[in-house]
Amino acid sequence: MRYQGRITTWKDDKGFGFVTPNGGGEQIFVHINSFSSRQRRPEGNELVTYELTVDSKGRSQAKAVAFVGEQPTPPKAPSRSSLPPLFAVCFLIFVVGVVVAGRLPSPVLAFYTIASIVAFFAYAFDKSAALRNQWRIQESTLHLFALLGGWPGALAAQRLLRHKSAKASFQTTFWVTVILNCGALGWLLSPSGTRTLNSLLGTA
Repeated sequence: MRYQGRITTWKDDKGFGFVTPNGGGEQIFVHINSFSSRQRRPEGNELVTYELTVDSKGRSQAKAVAFVGEQPTPPKAPSRSSLPPLFAVCFLIFVVGVVVAGRLPSPVLAFYTIASIVAFFAYAFDKSAALRNQWRIQESTLHLFALLGGWPGALAAQRLLRHKSAKASFQTTFWVTVILNCGALGWLLSPSGTRTLNSLLGTA
């Protein structure tokens, strides 16, 4: 059964909002992933039709949402290239290789590992908070984790948890942090970078 209502609250940066049913009643949570068509993003105050479901806590949530006048269709799963995960795997293999070869000290590999784990769980926490309409981790903080070396874990979270993987502006900034981090690693492999790192670690 489909219902009709109006989007009375929409937070585009967080990808969710609330629908007020026609005739009044309790507001219903709606996530951007619940829209049948991704070609148009809501801005607020649009009339929509939707189906009702409940989350794990028994709260009402809209699904199969369509703007009035549009035919609701099941959302298609976006095609996902295997190149980004392959790049992350090759990057980690490269880091292991240069550490084993003695080009970089082992704390560098440990740092990447810990940073990736922290980034993955930060994404998981943020997605859980988004679904529960709770306090969120700022996007700038997620990007900082990636910049500091946690981008392989962040990329894994984007793919496995399907979080922050469809927002173009976020993805653009994310890949900028990846490039900057790879550039920093390249500098550490240079003579001046190696001297600086050894001095910081006290191994000079």
